[in-house]
Amino acid sequence: MELDKKIKRMDKRTAVVTGGSRNIGFAIADKFYKLGYNVAILSVTEIGNSAKKAAERIDDTGTRVIGITCDVTDELSVEQALQKANSFFGGIDIVVNSAGILDMSSIEEMSIEHWDRVLAINLRGTFTTIQKSIQYLEKSNAPRVINISSNAGRMGGFENGLAYSASKGAIIALTYGLARRLGNKKITVNCIAPGTIESDMSAARSPEVLEKLRQRFPLGRFGTPEEVAAAVCYFASEEAGFTTGSVLDVNGGLFMG
Repeated sequence: MELDKKIKRMDKRTAVVTGGSRNIGFAIADKFYKLGYNVAILSVTEIGNSAKKAAERIDDTGTRVIGITCDVTDELSVEQALQKANSFFGGIDIVVNSAGILDMSSIEEMSIEHWDRVLAINLRGTFTTIQKSIQYLEKSNAPRVINISSNAGRMGGFENGLAYSASKGAIIALTYGLARRLGNKKITVNCIAPGTIESDMSAARSPEVLEKLRQRFPLGRFGTPEEVAAAVCYFASEEAGFTTGSVLDVNGGLFMG
């Protein structure tokens, strides 16, 4: 009976996942769906309508998972996407900021334009999505914000470019600051810092770089998107109501501290 009650409570909760059409974001959206949440997948790719296709891969009925095209660097696009999710499901309880791009530029090769683009997507997009979602989250009984950072944001990274490290480190700082400032609204703000995860991002590296990276991990392997999704689900749960301003490392032991 208690389990049935819990499932009914969860059925009423809605999660918005940016960058939810593939890799870590898709695994998070899929995990939420399997746990009984409603899910809005946000993705920037208009060609092929990646958000809608991702939603249909999870639930082709269009009732509990929807896809919305959204550019997190565009304030109006974010506002409209959140409005659509709120209107369709009748509320927003959880926001997961998973949209991001990898940077592999050397210090010498880095252009200002590239630096600005990485920070616009990874950092400003995260802040804008949170800022615009507050009006919906504060109406929830258990509002949650979960940011996806990176091991590179913890200790600088090894093979990635510094725009990526800077953006992911800033997301951790942003998590701390928002957790303090949104606590009075009962909105918890937490962060996941994955190590190298099997994904399109990791596949973009050369086999030699991947092997060098793999050897640095005490567990001797890379993580999976599903392992990151499991960590996100703790922060999203109603039972995590007293956890805020936390960074959970899902990195195979690469960073400990």
